[in-house]
Amino acid sequence: MITALTLLIALNGLLLTLVVLIQNPKGGGVDSTFGGQGANQMFGAARSTDFIEKLTWGLAISMFVLAIITAIMVTNSAEAGSTLLSTQG
Repeated sequence: MITALTLLIALNGLLLTLVVLIQNPKGGGVDSTFGGQGANQMFGAARSTDFIEKLTWGLAISMFVLAIITAIMVTNSAEAGSTLLSTQG
């Protein structure tokens, strides 16, 4: 199960990279974040609701959720393994 989640995280990361790369540049980049021309924009991206931006947010949120779930499952399996080792000894 952990392997499947790891593969999902890798696929999600690849898709997120591709989606970010195909976005149109909508601002001055990092310069606009620090008070440049588009200081009202977050990280240089205009506040539009187009499909690519929604996809970017969806992939980012799913990456966060998958990472949390995987971390919990790894911790639980490590605890189960240590419990099993202590009962065998």
